[in-house]
Amino acid sequence: MNKDLTVGKPETVLWKFCLPLFGSIVFQQLYNIADSLVAGKFIGENALAAVGNSYEITLIFIAFAFGCNIGCSVVVSQFFGAKKYKDMKAAVYTTFVSSAVLCAVLMLFGMLCCDYLLGLIHTPTEIFDDSKLYLDIYVWGLPFLFFYNIATGIFSALGDSKTPFIFLAVSSTSNILVDIWFVSGFHMGVAGVAWATFLCQGISCALAVVVVLKRLAGIHVEEKIPIFSFDVFKKIVVIAIPSILQQSFISIGNIVIQSVINGFGPGVIAGYSAAIKLNNLVITSFTTLANGVSNYAAQNIGAGIMSRVKDGFKAGVKMVWMISIPIVVLYLAAGRALVNFFMNEPTELALASGTEFLYIVAPFYFVVSVKLVADGILRGGGLMKNFMIATFTDLILRVVLAKVLAPQVGYIGIWCAWPIGWSIATVLSVRFYGKGPWKRNVK
Repeated sequence: MNKDLTVGKPETVLWKFCLPLFGSIVFQQLYNIADSLVAGKFIGENALAAVGNSYEITLIFIAFAFGCNIGCSVVVSQFFGAKKYKDMKAAVYTTFVSSAVLCAVLMLFGMLCCDYLLGLIHTPTEIFDDSKLYLDIYVWGLPFLFFYNIATGIFSALGDSKTPFIFLAVSSTSNILVDIWFVSGFHMGVAGVAWATFLCQGISCALAVVVVLKRLAGIHVEEKIPIFSFDVFKKIVVIAIPSILQQSFISIGNIVIQSVINGFGPGVIAGYSAAIKLNNLVITSFTTLANGVSNYAAQNIGAGIMSRVKDGFKAGVKMVWMISIPIVVLYLAAGRALVNFFMNEPTELALASGTEFLYIVAPFYFVVSVKLVADGILRGGGLMKNFMIATFTDLILRVVLAKVLAPQVGYIGIWCAWPIGWSIATVLSVRFYGKGPWKRNVK
C-alpha cells in the first residue's frame, strides 16, 4: 500500500515506515552472512576467507545498484509528495532503462577484470581459485541485484516498506536452506554458496518487479508516459552519481584495506571476514533506515513542509540509538562467540582478530548512526556536495590510517581507523545538516 509521509506525527510515521525497512535489511544481510556461515562451517576456514575476500569486490557492483536505488527513490519520492504522477512514472521507467545499460557494462567489466582485481588486493594463492569462482557466478546475477534494488527503492518512495520486507524474509530464509543443500548435499563447495544466492535473489527480483509494475498501473494518469525522459534522467543522475561515487569509493577504500589485511595471512582474513559481516549488518541497517529518512524528507520537501524535516531528523536519531543499544551490548558481551559462529575449528588468530575488531568499532555505532541519519536528510534534500564531503572524509581517513598504522601496531591499527574516520565525518555531516534550508523553512 502506498503511504503519504507528509501527514501524521513525524516520529510515529518514521517508526512505522522504517521498522519494516530495518527488518528487510536484516534479511538482506542474511544473504552474505549465510554465504560466510555455510562456507566456514561446512567447507573450511579458507573457504570463509575466499568468500570474505570476494565480498569486498562485490561491493563495487553493489555500489552502482545502491546508487540507482537512491537516485530513483529520492526523485520518485519528491514527485509522489508533489502529486506529479506522470513524472513519477517516467522516473521509474527511465531508471529501468538506464540501469539495464549500466548493468550490462558492469557485467562485461566483471567478466574481464575479476582476475586482475583479485591480484590487485594480493589475494593469497590458497584462496585465489575459490575467490574467482565465487565472483564469476556473482557477476551473472548482477541483473537481479540491480532490478531488485530499484524495485525496493520504488516501494520506499511510495511509502511502502512492508512489501519488500515480505519478499526478503522469504528469499533470504530460502537462501540459507539452499546454501546448506548445495554445499552439504551436493558437495558443490564455494560454487554452491554462489549459486544459491544467484537462484534466490533471482526469484525475489522477478516477484518485486512484477508487483512494482502492478502498483504503478493502479496509479492512473491521463497523459502518455515516456519510456525514457532526459529531463527526469538528469534529476535522477544528480542524486544517483554522488551516491554511486560514494559507495564506489567506499568499496575501493575497502579493497585497499582488504589488501593490507591480506598481508597478515588467511587467519586474520578469516577473522576479519566474520567480523566485517557482523559490522556490515549494523552499518547497512543504519544506512537503510537513513534511506527511509531520505524518502520521508524528500516527500515533505516535495510538498514544501520543511518543519517536518527537522522533526524527522530528531526522530531518526532516536530510532537508530534505540537500535544501537542492544547491538553494542551484544557485540561487546558475546563478540568471540559470534565470530566463532562463522567457523569450524578456527585458529586462535582468526578468533582473536575478529573479536578485537568488534570490541574496537562497536561502541562507535552511536556516533556513525547520527552521521547516516544526517546524510539521509542531505540526500533527501539534494544537498549532495555536502553529503560527499563528509563521506569522502571518512573514507580517506580510514584508508590512510589503515596503511600508516598497520606496519606500526599490526592489524589492530587497521581496526582503529574505523572509529577515527566515523567520528570526524559525523561532525561534518551534522554541521552540514544544521545549515540546511529546513532550518529556515526555505523551500
